[in-house]
Amino acid sequence: MQSNVVEMPLTSWKEQLQAVDYDEAEQQFVTLLELEDLDTKLEIQPEIAENFERILDHAIQVAYQEAPGESEAAHRFLQRVLYRINRLKLFWYDDLRNYTNERSGYLRIVRDRIEYFWQKWELAQFDIEALKRLDVKQALSDRAAYDVDPPLNENSRYIREEMSAAGYRHLLAIASFDGLVEASRLSRILGGAANEVQCTLVRVLLEEYGSGKLTRKHSTFFAKMLAELGLNTKPEGYFDIVPWEVLASINHNFLLTECKRYFLRYNGGLAYFEVVGPSIYKNYLAAAQRLGLSDAAMGYWELHIREDERHGRWMIDDVALPLVDMYPNDAWQIVLGYDQEKFMSDRAGDAVVRSIRQAELR
Repeated sequence: MQSNVVEMPLTSWKEQLQAVDYDEAEQQFVTLLELEDLDTKLEIQPEIAENFERILDHAIQVAYQEAPGESEAAHRFLQRVLYRINRLKLFWYDDLRNYTNERSGYLRIVRDRIEYFWQKWELAQFDIEALKRLDVKQALSDRAAYDVDPPLNENSRYIREEMSAAGYRHLLAIASFDGLVEASRLSRILGGAANEVQCTLVRVLLEEYGSGKLTRKHSTFFAKMLAELGLNTKPEGYFDIVPWEVLASINHNFLLTECKRYFLRYNGGLAYFEVVGPSIYKNYLAAAQRLGLSDAAMGYWELHIREDERHGRWMIDDVALPLVDMYPNDAWQIVLGYDQEKFMSDRAGDAVVRSIRQAELR
């Protein structure tokens, strides 16, 4: 990926392995976020960020060059820091002072540094040259035909057949992190010239937002599920239990919607998300029905199964395939976006099931 970050040699992780406390470093970063006029204060007192920056560099080294035994905590720290920066791009109807550093140059530097190494690491999972040689329309059609009704895997069977009521509550808690603000990132790519692709994307957004009626907004249905089970309905209420793999998917979408250069990749990813969604929600619905839960505790899944089946067709037929014709030389990026979203979603799904299993043991 293109970046303004200059790749400098990182200090050996062994040299940095002194008193690494990621939680303390994250709290120091939160303090920096809340400082009035952060950039000016750092010019006067650069030492207030020294410990955070030391641990940031250490975490990058560990996460993306795989220092033995520490990778999980480093990934978690980096994705939480990145999310805290990215969330400033959305409005949360909270204290306006929380946005005082929204355009901070320092925060941009921190974000770019993490993204530079992280995205190189993510892209290394794919054979870019092979993607460039694909018949893109055929590749998208084949992928969508498979993913609209994939065979059950081990995670799917566990959720459908074994997950307990406590596990279902834990699943909703993690899913609420995105479910209560879903489609918000989609809104950030809709501005610009009008055409059929743009109008289709607007239709998807409008349905997610209940055509502007709060009672019909998809996040309202999610909040009803949470309330029915006595769970916290406040957005980000379960931040501390969200696996880093889930945060990585969210942060990845922030990046793709922030950079118009990645417009094709984002739409490829959104196509996968909408195509595969119903098959995932059917697993959650089956679990809720097996557990004998009320309609209110599973209504969101039923709504999404109906609407996302339509959205998946729209995203392939009216967005992805027309974009291939509009950008024939760059269309392979749509497939990259599709494949990358699938890879990251599967990774996140594995992490969620691990978290549920651990919660059930407690």
